[in-house]
Parts: sequence; C-alpha cells; structure tokens
Amino acid sequence: MQKLNTLFIGKVLLAFPQLPSTNVHAIDLLSKSRPIEGTVISTADQTNGRGQIGSKWLSNPFENLTCSVILYPIFLEAKHQFLLNIMTSLAVFDVIQQLLPGKKCAIKWPNDLYVEDKKIAGILIQNSLQGSTIQSTVIGLGINVLQTSFANEIPNATSIKLESTRPNGTGFPCAQPDSPFSVENVLFRFCENLENRYLQLKAGRESSLKDNYLTHLLGLGEERLYQKNDKSYFKGTIRGVTEAGKLIVESSGELLNFNLKEVSFL
Repeated sequence: MQKLNTLFIGKVLLAFPQLPSTNVHAIDLLSKSRPIEGTVISTADQTNGRGQIGSKWLSNPFENLTCSVILYPIFLEAKHQFLLNIMTSLAVFDVIQQLLPGKKCAIKWPNDLYVEDKKIAGILIQNSLQGSTIQSTVIGLGINVLQTSFANEIPNATSIKLESTRPNGTGFPCAQPDSPFSVENVLFRFCENLENRYLQLKAGRESSLKDNYLTHLLGLGEERLYQKNDKSYFKGTIRGVTEAGKLIVESSGELLNFNLKEVSFL
C-alpha cells in the first residue's frame, strides 16, 4: 500500500462507498464540529456531484477521484480568496504533470484542468467568510482516473488512463496500458501537492503562485473567439486575471473583465 507523505492533509481520511456529494458532506461536518485541518472526505461513488455555478459533475462509480479537503486559511483576507483557486489548480496541474509527463496540460480559467485540449479535472471551492476573513474552506475535486468512456453530455472529456496510452511529445505512450494507476495513488499525490501549494500560500508566496498560474493558463496571449452570456461573439486575447478572479480579455484595444459564466471559449 502506498504511504501518504504529508504533514496534515489527508492524515484524517473519511472514505465512503457512496455519497451524494463530498462537498456537501464536508460542509455538514463543519456545521456540527471543527474537523482537523486537512481532513479529506472521499467517495467511490458520488451520485450528485456539482461543479461551478450549479453545473453537474458526472463520474462513473469506482473509476475516478471525487474528494473534498477541509482547510482553515484564516491568514487570508476574503478579498484574496481567489488565491485558493490558484493554489488548488496548480496542485492538480502538478499531479497531472507527474502522472502524464510530456503531455500538454493547462489550466482553463478559473480552475478546470485540460490535457491536450480535453477536460480531465474540475474543482469547486466553497468558502465560509466572517467579516473580512476566511473561516473555512472546502476544496472539492473530481479527476477522471480510470474512466474510458463518457456520456454524450460530457463532451471533450479524457482521463489519466486514456492519456497514458496515447503518444506524448516524444511519440511514445506516457505509460503502458496496464500501468497501475489507482484512485488511491492519485488521491495521495493530490494531498501531497495541495499541501505543498498551501504552505507556499501560507508563507506569503502569492506572487510566485500567480505567476505560475498564468504560465499555465489556457489561451493566455492567444487571440480566440469568445461568446458572452447574451450569445454575442467577439474576438479577444486573455491578458490575465484580476485579484478577485475575473478574467481579463483584451478586445479591440479595450480590457474587459468577466465573471464566471459571463464568457466562454469557442
């Protein structure tokens, strides 16, 4: 059995055969007690997972990682809460790079992970605020690990297993088809990388984290076609992300800021 190499994240692991939602379970725990920081809730079968702005997260039972982590980032002001999205996105990016060396991996704003232009992971972060501080954070994560077929309502999806058998930049597969990728292995790697990124944030390395996030941001500096939520189209170039997490897009010489679901890539 693989050993978890962390100081606190994942040291308390609550694993369930089935849950409607690991985030909902974590929030319920927080309403009744104060779980140890780094407590992880995972399930082999998440039946009612959610993504950003109420979107569904669909996952085959026993094939993917669905988990939530409880943190207490009281050192972070509420106005800087997007830094939690940044550090979590980077932690998942780190995991994918470790498992799929040579593959083109990118962060799609605000916090989806793509491999070779296909979605492999999604993140949902829910913060509890008190005044200007963050009292608690629940980081929900879904990573496609072993799933090899996806429903029609999940277009453009991929998994670690699928990508491990496809050629990388060297022209060879990242791993043999029977490589021992396991959900537990991916969970432990996530715990280790999340702890590393969280400690960077706690040490005040915000600038480094932001720079790293932008380096791996899908579409940065590239002119693309976008659609606003009013169904209108425009050409623009991603220039960055605001402190509050809004996407900065330059279009016709003007810098535009967009919240989640106000704009989409085409």
